[in-house]
Amino acid sequence: MVFGWGKKKQEEKPVETAPQTKEISLNEVKNIVAELEKLRESQTVSEVKHLRNSTAPLIDELIKVGKMLEKDTLNVDDIDKHLAIIVVRGKKQVIDVIKKGVVSLPEVSNIENAKKLDTSLNQILKKVGDVLGRQTRVIHIFAKKYATQLKDNLEVMNQNHSEIHDILQNYDNTKSSSSEILDTLKKIDTLKSKKIEKTQKIADTNNELESVKEHLSSLEKSIDEIKSSDEYRKYLESKKSLESFETQKSKIKDEINSQFTKISRPLGRYEYASSLDKEQKSILATLSENPFDVLTPQNKDSIIVILENVRKGITSGSISVKDVDKTLSQITETEETLDGFISKVSEYFQKHQQMSAVLNSLRSEKLISLESELTKTSENRDDLQLKSETFQGEVDEIDSSIPQLVSEIEKKLRLFSNTKYTLLMS
Repeated sequence: MVFGWGKKKQEEKPVETAPQTKEISLNEVKNIVAELEKLRESQTVSEVKHLRNSTAPLIDELIKVGKMLEKDTLNVDDIDKHLAIIVVRGKKQVIDVIKKGVVSLPEVSNIENAKKLDTSLNQILKKVGDVLGRQTRVIHIFAKKYATQLKDNLEVMNQNHSEIHDILQNYDNTKSSSSEILDTLKKIDTLKSKKIEKTQKIADTNNELESVKEHLSSLEKSIDEIKSSDEYRKYLESKKSLESFETQKSKIKDEINSQFTKISRPLGRYEYASSLDKEQKSILATLSENPFDVLTPQNKDSIIVILENVRKGITSGSISVKDVDKTLSQITETEETLDGFISKVSEYFQKHQQMSAVLNSLRSEKLISLESELTKTSENRDDLQLKSETFQGEVDEIDSSIPQLVSEIEKKLRLFSNTKYTLLMS
């Protein structure tokens, strides 16, 4: 501590009393906060004013001591000349600081005045404390009769300033808590408004959902009626017949593939060595991979040309095979079965086309439309259910958040009120 002052008074432990309890509604909080804030402001101004009035005489005493010190020679003529210079210089510094730095304290009638007082008193104590700290030996050795008075005076001033500062700090904390409470009230109001909005959306969505479910039920009933009709039974029988007939395609393909596999190697070699036109090259490529797809009356001549060219290539040696005679025999065999294969493929597609036409004639356009609408309506139902659940989740979150915010308000009210408030959310 500078100059031996600044010791704190022994703090007395406050007597703890059980807080009063009171139930209030959220609507009352704003007025209560305003009243408590106003009361705390009044108390703060009153307490600071009291401390200011008890400090003002000390300021006067400090100025008086400065004047007395200025007139006092401190008997410097009786001491060493060099030491006398130091004493006089130190004395002058102390007197100058007291004259210039120690000023009358501002009157306190409101919080702003109180804060100005805090600042002013802090500056006085700092300036005087600093100079006395630098000149502590001069004062204690050559101005002993002033040292004790200065020490006691400044100690009380410092204690008063600490109390003033703490009081103002408590007031600022109260203001901060007050603002936080009001902000929290706004959050609660916002959440309540959102809950009303979301609850209405849930009701609207659920009403729409019920309507959609009724429509779904109606669609399903209409679809069931169609599916129970003789026409639909005939449609299913026709569809089953077509599906059964389509299995013949695999048998025909297997038979054709079995034959063309025998000459697949020379066909493949001819494909890379030939100079066919674009259409014939396409037929040749498909003939090697999936002959079923090109065995049509229109392609017959091109296929024979390709097979004969392969035969010529084998005979001339431009297409090499392991067994020439066997391969030529297989080409002949393929050419001989070509008409039969083309006939089978054509008959299959002709029959398939006829059966498909019958199936399409039995297909119910109304059923197609109803099933399409059923799909869309089901998707709409799912969307509405998800929408309703999402809104409900948001409402549940609000219901969870509001009690937490209310609890925060209750805790903050306890910071600047002796009454323990319980907030009713109804």
